[in-house]
Amino acid sequence: MNEHNRVAEGWLQLGTTLSHAARPTPDERGCYVNPPVTRGSTVVFPSLEAMQRQGATRYEHESIYGAMGSPIQHELEKAIAVIEGGTDCQIVSSGLAACTLPLLAFLSAGDHCLFSDSVYGPTRRFAENVLRRFGVEISYFPPMAEEKELEAFMTPKTRVVFTESPGSHTFEVQDIPMLARVAHRNNAKLFVDNTWGFGIFAPFAHGADLSIQALTKYPAGHSDVIAGAITVAERKTWEQLRDTAIQTGQVAGPDDCWLTLRGLRTMGVRLAQQARSALDLAVWLQQQPEVAQVLHPALPDCPGHALWARDFTGAGCLFGVVLDSRYSGQDMERMINSLRLFGIGASWGGYESLVLPTTGGIQRAFASPMGKASAFRLQVGLEQTSDLVADLQQAFKQLHTA
Repeated sequence: MNEHNRVAEGWLQLGTTLSHAARPTPDERGCYVNPPVTRGSTVVFPSLEAMQRQGATRYEHESIYGAMGSPIQHELEKAIAVIEGGTDCQIVSSGLAACTLPLLAFLSAGDHCLFSDSVYGPTRRFAENVLRRFGVEISYFPPMAEEKELEAFMTPKTRVVFTESPGSHTFEVQDIPMLARVAHRNNAKLFVDNTWGFGIFAPFAHGADLSIQALTKYPAGHSDVIAGAITVAERKTWEQLRDTAIQTGQVAGPDDCWLTLRGLRTMGVRLAQQARSALDLAVWLQQQPEVAQVLHPALPDCPGHALWARDFTGAGCLFGVVLDSRYSGQDMERMINSLRLFGIGASWGGYESLVLPTTGGIQRAFASPMGKASAFRLQVGLEQTSDLVADLQQAFKQLHTA
């Protein structure tokens, strides 16, 4: 199978699961294909005993009060858990909340948390500005660290190793089985931000304890929802996470959950097309004299490509582009401002193409594969690839005008 087919194959394999997960079972009266939205805050019961019975099942997605989650939220949680391969899932209000909630659940003052240096910027800010203030020690490891090197970053107080693979700005693919070995050998849990790999990377089969999703991206798919998900590998982890979600009031709105569940139905075919287009565009960019490197995990010179080939069944629609060193940041800004089909926007995973500079705003403790060169990332949507190529061609001309 060549890489152009492979990047799409994993998405297409999801078709049956995405079509049937969290669907109502028809009875003699029949039922609608999609579960309905239930909006509400207060749930009433016929007796105190009935309310107490329902309240005793907080780990089973009870509906005792709206802040515990709605029926449509619980259906979405079941679907996400199936796709990720976990036991249970908690839907939260945003992708960032999906990153921060498990840190609050499993870290205490005096603990140490080790982060990949390529971690999502807002997660890093939370670690530096909130966790440190609460007495948690924070440090970072190079994303491509080997096992012995990673071991040196562990301490007797390390409770969590938090990684994002690939990094959503610098695209290093990391060795999750190795990270899991080191974490577990040191009595720590491995958390994986699996947003880029949702549906095409099985976090728990590779040793992760907890997987994080920004449902805003691939699952919702239409740039009109903010939501996140946390899925766990085992029941014990679930109970601690679920308790913290309840105690912090983490819940997602029923309309956002319904839209996300609807988006899931077409995610496979959407991402198969977007993955093919993204790789086509990445290969074309490699051939352009203005480009020094393309950071797409399916390309052999992307850091961690061999790990992607070993562990992933497909590829996402987001990748990085490093310009030749002769171009300045101002040259790149002029080029980006001239794009017509790529919107300038911070998110990704939707149906539309986007561009965002990745130079200057990314904190790193160690060297980035982008170095100090001007760089940007592309989110490739459902537009015709030839149209996107033409847009980049006209924009690259701006690099040569003062």
